[in-house]
Amino acid sequence: MKRKGAALIAALMVAMSLSTPAAAAPTRYEAENAVSSGCLVESNHAGFSGSGFVNCANASGQFVEWTVNAASAGTASLSFRHANGSTANRPADIRVNGSVVRSGLAFNPTGAWSSWATVTITAEVNAGSNTIRLTATDAAGPSNLDYLDFEMAVAPSEYQAENCTISQGVVESNWPGFTGTGFVNTDNVIGSYVQCGVTVAEAGNYALTFRYANGTTTNRPMALTVNGASAGSMNFPGTGAWSTWQNATATASLSQGTNTVRVTATTSNGGPNLDRLSVSQGPPPGTPGMAAAPYEYFGWGSPQDPVTVMNVTGIRWLTLAFILSDGGCNPAWDGSRPLTGGNDQNQINRVRANGGDVVVSFGGWSGNKLGERCSSASALAGAYQKVINAYGLKAIDIDIENTEFQNHTVQQRVVDALKIVKASNPGITTMLTIGTAQSGPDSWGQALISKAAASGLDNNVWVVMPFDFGGGSTNMGTLSIQATTGLKDRVKAAYGYTDDQAWRRSGLSSMNGKTDVSGELVRLEDFQQMLTFAGQRHLARFTFWSVNRDRPCTSGSDPDSCSGAAQQPYDYTKIIAQYQG
Repeated sequence: MKRKGAALIAALMVAMSLSTPAAAAPTRYEAENAVSSGCLVESNHAGFSGSGFVNCANASGQFVEWTVNAASAGTASLSFRHANGSTANRPADIRVNGSVVRSGLAFNPTGAWSSWATVTITAEVNAGSNTIRLTATDAAGPSNLDYLDFEMAVAPSEYQAENCTISQGVVESNWPGFTGTGFVNTDNVIGSYVQCGVTVAEAGNYALTFRYANGTTTNRPMALTVNGASAGSMNFPGTGAWSTWQNATATASLSQGTNTVRVTATTSNGGPNLDRLSVSQGPPPGTPGMAAAPYEYFGWGSPQDPVTVMNVTGIRWLTLAFILSDGGCNPAWDGSRPLTGGNDQNQINRVRANGGDVVVSFGGWSGNKLGERCSSASALAGAYQKVINAYGLKAIDIDIENTEFQNHTVQQRVVDALKIVKASNPGITTMLTIGTAQSGPDSWGQALISKAAASGLDNNVWVVMPFDFGGGSTNMGTLSIQATTGLKDRVKAAYGYTDDQAWRRSGLSSMNGKTDVSGELVRLEDFQQMLTFAGQRHLARFTFWSVNRDRPCTSGSDPDSCSGAAQQPYDYTKIIAQYQG
């Protein structure tokens, strides 16, 4: 239970002076010095480092294997420099010490054999000697390989909350699972805070990760400040019990030397119980983020286990569908399942416990929509807010379709509600996802974008769904790019953005395999084409419907649980996982 007593101000000053060590330069291992099978060392294409590069035969199974040394066990960054002058992806499996850590990693065309690019992933390695093997999985063989850059991730510095400055809180140890000598229980008042002195060796962006417990079902948000300046807000949703600990992470800029990092309760419930603060420099390289968050629907289509999806594909964000009306202006999963205490909350907790996070999507094609059932913008914003509070969300997706979409009054209500949400939740990312014609948004989509711009809605991401629009079986990649370009043009015109600004506010949400329209097929090749396009334009979102369908069909399969395309399990998600914005 949280204490409700009067304010107790403890001056427990920071007793530590931990420094985050500066990141060492990566160690370079030239490909020409590695072990290989079916490969030659050549130097006939410019731009390589060292004495040459490795060119392997055009056959599956050809490999290059490096032996690298790690000072300690942990997470390492593996950066492969390659050139691919063909017009097709040349995928490869990556093995560390004999175990596959990434299957079918894409090595997309670089434009010419003399144009070099880097593909980066992270993997766990042992202390001492490790083997890193890249094996071609396609008959074309691998790309030309120049080198492997190997770098150990810098271990985070940790600051125990009980050693930090505490205002209106107390150090306790009555709930198990904490680290150090205890945890901080803040008073149930606005303004209670914990402030830690954090020392870093160099200025830059750092991940600030607070380990916390919240035994209630209500989010306990806190304002984050660094050196007295606002760095946004952090959400601390319920963890299920006071003895169940989870992590909440924010990114902030720190100065070289000592910094003050403070989290302050912003509601009368106070903050959560705080165990420690971990500080590390930047996100792990190669980790897909919010921009790559495929849809999963736990109430439909034999949903795949989200943690398995994360572990197999490397994806770290999922978009969970759908929040609907329960018949009135009240949100529920699929219109019937509760926000808290059920399987949906349990799955969100599991995703977060394994280093991921979620976007929650409202709407979809079917069912009762909150935009129609709520009678005012303020009521609709309140319904959205219930979901944001329940899970401490960083992002929401309004998938506005069907009757909710084709109604000017409801469109305006959604726009106005999102303005309220953004004012009430500084830093939250809002996405509006709409259907599209092949040339871009139809008249209803154009109207929605115009309403939003005229109303001053600073929407973060506009997303089109380029399928179910009369495409074919071999042209969906091209048509998807065409539709997304049309979206960019509409957003640019409505908001007065530059091309680059408009691209970075645009996104595409495809569908894997057979769509709802006969003869329309989105192939893996189309996804690869979209991936290249998204990276070139720095789209704010590249995703798809849905993880439920990301597996091959067998006899008698429900089409809602398989793609109908030639694929292996998770092939589409693995492509999405390569996108980093």
